Amino acid sequence: MNDNEHIIVVKDLVKKFGQFTANDRLNFSVRKGEIFGFLGANGAGKTTAIKILSGLSKPTSGQAVVAGFDVARHPDRVKRNIGYMSQHFSMYNDLTVKENFRFYGGIYGLSRKEIKDKTSYYLEKLKMEEFEYMLVRQIPLGWKQKLAFSVANMHDPAVIFLDEPTGGVDPITRRQFWELIYESAAAGTTVFVTTHYMDEAEYCERVSIMSEGRIEAIGSPGELKKQYGVPTMNDVFIKIAR
Repeated sequence: MNDNEHIIVVKDLVKKFGQFTANDRLNFSVRKGEIFGFLGANGAGKTTAIKILSGLSKPTSGQAVVAGFDVARHPDRVKRNIGYMSQHFSMYNDLTVKENFRFYGGIYGLSRKEIKDKTSYYLEKLKMEEFEYMLVRQIPLGWKQKLAFSVANMHDPAVIFLDEPTGGVDPITRRQFWELIYESAAAGTTVFVTTHYMDEAEYCERVSIMSEGRIEAIGSPGELKKQYGVPTMNDVFIKIAR
C-alpha cells in the first residue's frame, strides 16, 4: 500500500472507554476521491471511529492520518481539511439558512465574498433560493439534510464525513442526496459515509463492515457479495452480523 495515494490511513487503531473497547485494532485506508462506506449495526463502533478521524476524539492507541495530518497530534489541522455532517446535528434550527451558511463559512475561514458566492451557488443548485431567509427548523428534513451537506462542503474539504446522513428521509430524497455525493467525489472530494441502508452500500466504491468494534470485511460491494456467496449487500451484512 502506497500511503501517498490515500487520504485516510488507519493502523491498529484502538479506542477504549474504561474496560469497554469501542474500536479494536482497526486497519484500513481510503483513496483520494473515493466514496467509502463504513457500515455496521448500531453500537458497532462507527461513530466512535468517525469522531477520531475528524479530530473530535483521541485514540487510545494506534495511528490515524487524515489529509496528511496525524489526528492525535494535529487535530486542528485535520478539522480545517474536512467537512462533517451528522444525522442529528448539522445546522442551527434557530438560524436562517443564510445565517447558517455565514456562520459555518466563518468557522471554515472563508471571506465574506466566498461565503456569499457559495451560499448563492448551493441555493441555486438545490433550487432552494426561496428558503434563504427561512429558519432551518421550518424546513422539511430531506431539504435540511441536503442543505447540511452543502454547508459541510462549502470550503471544498479534502474529506467529508457523513454520519448516517439519510436517516429518516424518503427514498427520492435519499437518491437526490447520493447524486450530491457523486458530484463531490467526481470533483475530487473523498466521501466517508456511514449508513444503515444496505441498498446505499451498493452506491459506494468500497465498504467496510464493522461488528462489535472490529472490521470484519472490506472490499467493493461486488467483491463482498462474491466472497460471501450472496446476491445483495443486505445478505452480506446479515451473515457478518450474525
